[in-house]
Amino acid sequence: MASVSYHIANLLEKMTSNDKDFRFMATNDLMTELQKDSIKLDDDSERKVVKMLLKLLEDKNGEVQNLAVKCLGPLVNKVKEFQVETIVDTLCTNMLSDKEQLRDISSIGLKTVISELPPSSTALAASICKKITGRLTSAITKEDMSVQLEALDILGDLLSRFGGLLITFHSSILQSLLPQLSSPRLAVRKRAIIAIGYLVMSCNNTLFMELMDYLLSELGKNTNTSTTRTYIQCVGTISRQAGHRFGEYLERIMPHVIKFCREEDDELREYCLQAFESFIRRCLKEITYFVPNIVQICLQYICHDPNYNYDEDDEEQMETEMDEQEEELGSDEEYSDDDDMSWKVRRAAAKCLSAIIATRHEMLSDFYRTVSPALISRFKEREENVKADIFHAYVILLRQTRPTVSPDPDAMEQEEGPIALLQNQIPDIVRAVQKQLKDKSVKTRQGCFSLLTELVLVLPGAMTNHLSSLVPGIQYSLGRDRNSTSNMKIDTLAFLNCILTHHNPIVFHSHVKVIVPQIVAAVGDPFYKITSEALLVTQQLVKVIRPLDMKTSFDFKPYVKELYSCTLNRLKAADIDQEVKERAISCMGQIIRNLGDCLTNELKECLPIFLERLKNEITRLTAVRALTMIAGSPLKIDLRPVLGEGIPILSTFLRKNQRALKLCTLACLDVLVVNYGSALTSTMINEMMREMPSLINENDLHVSQLTLTLLTSISKSHKPSMANVPNEILPQILVLIQSPLLQGGALLAMLDFFQAIVGLPKLTFKDLLQVLIKPIYAANTPSSHSVFAIHKQAFHSIAKCVAALTVMCPVEANNVVNQFVNDVKNLKSTDSIRLFALLALGEIGKHLDLSTHNEIQKVILESFASQNEEVKAAASYALGNVSCGNLNKFLPFVLQEIESQPKRQYLLLHSLKEIISCESGSQAGVYALQPYVQSVWSMLFSHCECPEEGTRNVVSECLGKLTLIDPPSLLPNLKHHLGSTSPYTRSTVVTAIKFTITDQPQGIDSLLRNCIGDFLKTLQDPDINVRRVALVTFNSAGHNKPSLIRDLLDTVLPHLYNETKVRKELIREVEMGPFRHTLDDGLDIRKAAFECMYTLLDSCLDRLDIFEFLNHVEDGLKDHYDIKMLTYLMLVRLAHLCPSAVLQRLDRLVEPLRATCTTKVKANSVKQEFEKQDELKRSAMRAVASLLTVPDADKNPQMNEFLTQIRSSSELSSMFESIQKDASASSSDTTVMDTS
Repeated sequence: MASVSYHIANLLEKMTSNDKDFRFMATNDLMTELQKDSIKLDDDSERKVVKMLLKLLEDKNGEVQNLAVKCLGPLVNKVKEFQVETIVDTLCTNMLSDKEQLRDISSIGLKTVISELPPSSTALAASICKKITGRLTSAITKEDMSVQLEALDILGDLLSRFGGLLITFHSSILQSLLPQLSSPRLAVRKRAIIAIGYLVMSCNNTLFMELMDYLLSELGKNTNTSTTRTYIQCVGTISRQAGHRFGEYLERIMPHVIKFCREEDDELREYCLQAFESFIRRCLKEITYFVPNIVQICLQYICHDPNYNYDEDDEEQMETEMDEQEEELGSDEEYSDDDDMSWKVRRAAAKCLSAIIATRHEMLSDFYRTVSPALISRFKEREENVKADIFHAYVILLRQTRPTVSPDPDAMEQEEGPIALLQNQIPDIVRAVQKQLKDKSVKTRQGCFSLLTELVLVLPGAMTNHLSSLVPGIQYSLGRDRNSTSNMKIDTLAFLNCILTHHNPIVFHSHVKVIVPQIVAAVGDPFYKITSEALLVTQQLVKVIRPLDMKTSFDFKPYVKELYSCTLNRLKAADIDQEVKERAISCMGQIIRNLGDCLTNELKECLPIFLERLKNEITRLTAVRALTMIAGSPLKIDLRPVLGEGIPILSTFLRKNQRALKLCTLACLDVLVVNYGSALTSTMINEMMREMPSLINENDLHVSQLTLTLLTSISKSHKPSMANVPNEILPQILVLIQSPLLQGGALLAMLDFFQAIVGLPKLTFKDLLQVLIKPIYAANTPSSHSVFAIHKQAFHSIAKCVAALTVMCPVEANNVVNQFVNDVKNLKSTDSIRLFALLALGEIGKHLDLSTHNEIQKVILESFASQNEEVKAAASYALGNVSCGNLNKFLPFVLQEIESQPKRQYLLLHSLKEIISCESGSQAGVYALQPYVQSVWSMLFSHCECPEEGTRNVVSECLGKLTLIDPPSLLPNLKHHLGSTSPYTRSTVVTAIKFTITDQPQGIDSLLRNCIGDFLKTLQDPDINVRRVALVTFNSAGHNKPSLIRDLLDTVLPHLYNETKVRKELIREVEMGPFRHTLDDGLDIRKAAFECMYTLLDSCLDRLDIFEFLNHVEDGLKDHYDIKMLTYLMLVRLAHLCPSAVLQRLDRLVEPLRATCTTKVKANSVKQEFEKQDELKRSAMRAVASLLTVPDADKNPQMNEFLTQIRSSSELSSMFESIQKDASASSSDTTVMDTS
């Protein structure tokens, strides 16, 4: 401390020197000291430093003054509150000084202090802010204009950072700001508006009302156009900054703004249009009524150009096109009129239209009828900046046409849908853009390519008939003359890549001759970004000139050498950008894949380069992908020269930590083994196989899957190399097979592997069967009766493997089946053995006819009586799958058992479900099942009345899957049963519909679309259970096939929202001994309704009235624990999807969140209650953290009050901090690129 004080005293002494350099250096050293976190000043040093710095603000040397001001920032955080007040007092006094330089430097000082005040120390910030505010409000009323400007500027800064702390001053601030709106100086008005914008973020409703009433009355008077402009600007700013509070005044404001829009004053029109844009973005619901009117005004003013005749311009353009000396003629840009403000009006109209298009997805078809033709006609706009905004508006229109939420393809593509309307306008768009592609302005041409790229992404193939119109423009922008900049070339190449990717190759063949030379030139360009983009285009162009998946008559040979040479130059170069290296490798890979048969001699030079790139750590991944591409070519490229050196390099990659490299290498090796198996030596194969055991494990199933696929390929082409499998690889596979995670692709790869190796030396059927079943049968001890030998999922995996082996060796099937049947019958068998034997019988029976084994039905049925539920389920599964092997024998038996065995009904129905699921998967199965459909259908309906919900659910699944087999006749039958008097039947039928809806296209979809409305009418059913299952079905449709329900939402949503309400008549009290327990029979249906709402956010957001939706979310925030948890999740989604709507309702959303976070659990509650409440708080906090990501949410008074409450509680504060950390970590994880 003493040494610091001594050092500071030294510096202060130098600051008094007459030499300005001494003063400057001393101040600079002080700045360095103050920026150190470790510095601590004693009271005396604090006082002296503050005094000296304030004195230096009046120094004669400007540089010293500037440094002194900079020192104030770090100083504020190092001295006590009293000293900060001294600084602020002095600065405020200096601001009113007669010396202009002192005034300026003091105002900079105040801004520095405000920006550096620590937000954590609210007490300090509040007292300093209050001190400054009083002085500023008096300074604003001064007549000196420069003082006013500085004071307003500082006040704006203060309100933006600490508006919430100045609530007591808000009224006096407003009183001092309002007169400045009519100041004779426009700069004062502008800064007053900015300050008012920051004020309305945190002021209370009374003050907001007072401000709005004042502005409305002034707009009503309209005493002077100049002040009217200012008031309109102010209204626009208020709606931008506090749109959520502005909505209720919109009805009174809009008539004024619309009226002033008609005035003959371009500046006023511009401000009115800017205000409209702000209203549209910030008051989504309230502006709806006025949108058609605003669109008309925008369409009128986007053409507002009174000083220019566009007809003459068109004629002039036609003449210039005919004239060879085009460069020398006057261009549009030479037109100049300094007084012409009409371009600002047109720009504001274009921006307003952009806002309308971006926020009104429901009006998309109307936009294509009215707005789209108007925008297209204005592509000829003469002012470059306006033209850019018009292009931007059209790009937004196209983006809205390919929405991010699951679209409804039928609605989009129907006769009057947006896609069809856009399709009809393509010729007009191309005609309008064609002229602009030859414009001298780079910005204009970039806008054109941006628009055309978006158009091609929305409508792939859109340019098929118009390429001849676009190619000259592409050539013009890729030219080597002054018409093209580097960015222009990059954008042109990106567009070219886009259209090559999204069009049929044949349409380009007539243009290849003119495109190739320019692309070749671009590949050789010295600027690496152009080269990189050109290589991408070359790669795509190669696929176009010779597509391998279709036959064409185009002669590609003249272009092969040219494309090869330009790419080779880049591939050889070692001293180029990383991106260019990678793209050159990929591009050459594509050239060899598609054109390799014409490059036989060149391959001797080119393929060794790939080997070099494989050895380089930076390029090896790209080189592996390129080799995979070449090896998979149908042209059978000769890769033998590089395999000897290449395979060992690839094999070493299998032990690297880089996951992407492992995956790509495995895929590459598999293609090489399949296509070049005869060229691979046993040494090469052994090198690969040496690395494989460590790759087969449950930690990465994708790597395991590809490894098994590679092994399967090797076993087919190199059987002798499989000698090491039993000792080295099989043990790893047997560990993996017991993993509960094994499923999907990895399991299928394992089945293929076993089928491929069975019969090889030491890998006979019996050998493999023994090692597979050993874990189950080896655990045959009495204690194993209660616990399974391996994980339940492993039983299924091993059973599937045994079945795969049995199918490959049918001669062994009889013995194996007999063995398993005996194992099931054997009373000494453990539950593990019984369970496995039944599953294995089921898997084998699915593929082979087991009807010759007479005992099998009896044995399986006897297992239905097992004490173990898992064994019963396995027996049910086995009966269903065995029946698939011989439907004619087993299905009648199953149906008969269902009728005669009411106690086993549930298990037998599960068997029936397995039969239907299995048979409906193939055309032959459907054909075999057809004769039984009617009898099964009738039998199922006879079981609809079962009081057990579990049984009814299985019946529903069977009915749903049967309906998929013959929708035209069975769907109407289901619909007919909706009229049943029994609620059980109605609920079964509605649940059956859920099982007809899958996320894949089905033949039933069009029929379902026509009648799903009838099934959803059960949302009005008198029975609560029927309504609940209707909601579950609705949820399934919303999740898997939103197109089924999108058009029904207007009628369905009121009934859905109705089910979110708590019904008192469904709440009852139950006495449990001395306690009374409250039961809510409506909870399940409310939960189902909220789940539907959550699903709709993902799939049908554009069809929801978000404010009505939020009303019910608010109710859910005050409901039961389960529903609160759901609504918190909804809030997180809503904050991301509809931030402006959420901001408008923030006051009402914060209150229930606060109630949850501040609820205390009773001291004598059980542990679960504490855990439940803790989880509830955490979820509520996550919702609060998401709400804070909404722009301007942190300016909301209620939210700020709640945050203060959180920070004041140590428990809540630590919880909130950890949640915020998690949120920021997960968001950064999602943005970080996967570098593996």
